[in-house]
Amino acid sequence: MLIALAAAVAYLLGSVSFAIVVSRLMRLPDPRSYGSKNPGATNVLRTGSKVAAVVILAGDALKGFVAVVLALIYLPESAPYVGVAAFLGHLFPVFHRFQGGKGAATAAGVLFGFDAWLGLGTIATFAVIAAFFRYVSLASMTAAAFAIFFAWFLKLDGMTIGAVAVMTVFLVWRHKENVCRLVAGTESKLGEKKTTPPDPSAASQ
Repeated sequence: MLIALAAAVAYLLGSVSFAIVVSRLMRLPDPRSYGSKNPGATNVLRTGSKVAAVVILAGDALKGFVAVVLALIYLPESAPYVGVAAFLGHLFPVFHRFQGGKGAATAAGVLFGFDAWLGLGTIATFAVIAAFFRYVSLASMTAAAFAIFFAWFLKLDGMTIGAVAVMTVFLVWRHKENVCRLVAGTESKLGEKKTTPPDPSAASQ
């Protein structure tokens, strides 16, 4: 019962979409209305606001990290469930009509909560792939896949490895459109401008 309650609280925390909240506070267009229509830091970066993108990235990562760390402190056996719940909250946020992001930042926060070396290894993999190929989506999916290997290599418990695997599956699934664009050669590279966001005054929801 306590584990279910902890997971429910984590889901609600994960449901806070920093891309939507920060965009509203900074009077930026709703991230669901332009570009990839994904409420995440990469899409918000298309507005030209690097500050907003950084705040969103940090917020989405921290909610996953905080959820897991609190679980480890107060109810350690709930940590794998809490991590997945926070991640799913980001993907399907109850506060934002279940229109969530793709989960890379929140997943990274969860991984750091599970184990610092797991998080560092995953981020390093992301950085290498992003630097060589300049595709954020490819880097995110590759890093997520490697996270399972890192969790196994670090000899984390089976439930934690399972939680990492579940997040990887969902993260890749959420990137299915990116996979199609990668195959077609139409995926935007890091630093490229895609769709110009609409005027902020007409974009609030």
